[in-house]
Amino acid sequence: MLRNLTKAENRPDILLLTVIVALLIVGIIMVYSASHVWSLYKFGDEFYYLKRQLLFAGAGFIAMLFFMLIPYTTWKKYSNFILLGCFILLILVLIPGIGMIRGGARSWIGVGAFSIQPSEFMKLGLIVFLAALLSEKQKYITSFTKGFLPSLLLIFTAFGLIMLQPDLGTGLVLVLTCVIMLFIAGARISHFIGLGLVGLIGFAFLIISAPYRINRIVAFLNPWEDPLGDGFQIIQSLYAIGPGGLMGLGMGNSLQKYFYLPEPQTDFIFAILAEELGFIGGVGLILLFFVMLWRGIKIALESIDPFARYLALGIVAMLIIQVMINISVVIGLIPVTGITLPFLSYGGSSLTLTLCSVGILLNISIHSKI
Repeated sequence: MLRNLTKAENRPDILLLTVIVALLIVGIIMVYSASHVWSLYKFGDEFYYLKRQLLFAGAGFIAMLFFMLIPYTTWKKYSNFILLGCFILLILVLIPGIGMIRGGARSWIGVGAFSIQPSEFMKLGLIVFLAALLSEKQKYITSFTKGFLPSLLLIFTAFGLIMLQPDLGTGLVLVLTCVIMLFIAGARISHFIGLGLVGLIGFAFLIISAPYRINRIVAFLNPWEDPLGDGFQIIQSLYAIGPGGLMGLGMGNSLQKYFYLPEPQTDFIFAILAEELGFIGGVGLILLFFVMLWRGIKIALESIDPFARYLALGIVAMLIIQVMINISVVIGLIPVTGITLPFLSYGGSSLTLTLCSVGILLNISIHSKI
């Protein structure tokens, strides 16, 4: 039976909640600082992106608190329906007239004046389903046919639908997150070696099959080969980070946001932060993400319920993978992928679903020691 909780025990992880609020505040400030020039030019309103981000952040924060109050066991109970709904959305977005094309990808479904991105729902939905599956059938995970292969088929079915949009960045985050969950569950190393070989072949095929991906690889290796084309974005990003130095140019003093760095409020918002707040500001932000990682892992390790443990680790893995990919792109370590920076980048679906995920994590923290 569950023992009675004291008031202190019946609280969510306060440090994690504080870090999330801090990241949200930094994100709102940086979205305005990075976007007000573009907002004024495109919409005649320097607060256009800020007002929408405040709306997304407010709705997302309320959703986070709501999800924090829902017992995490609820998600296990309805995991099948959640995953089915996510697959339906991924199929609907591919239908012309329903799915909206942005940036060359059919990744959005219009809902009134706003739009949703089904692949964001799938990331969380698949984590929930996989956590439920692993908690019930963890003993089969060492078996290739009974545990590992069925999980892989599910993961790559979702990945395949996302690639039909196409959205390699989101698909990559989904696959890496789920693979980490399988590894934590105890899958055999030999299975991962085989998966790695197949993955390398498949990844090479995906790159070769799309010329724009090849161009991104070439631009990554030598952006100066096409400084006004595929290499333009990474060059401008480095131009932003470099002058930032140790202390930065000062809040609001970025030069690259003046029509040099395209859409600076989205994927490359870290470049503007580094330009204005310098190395110290960038390291400070990364430290906040490290604290989030630490608290998330702590919550998972303290959870007696296997479902809670896998779910917490899956959510934390998803967020940290996105952070690592985004910042690596911005500083030129990997090719451009189109992944947003959690809590900071402008966007509705991504921010709202991220906060909902954190709400689930906070609920697990309430019950982690039960």
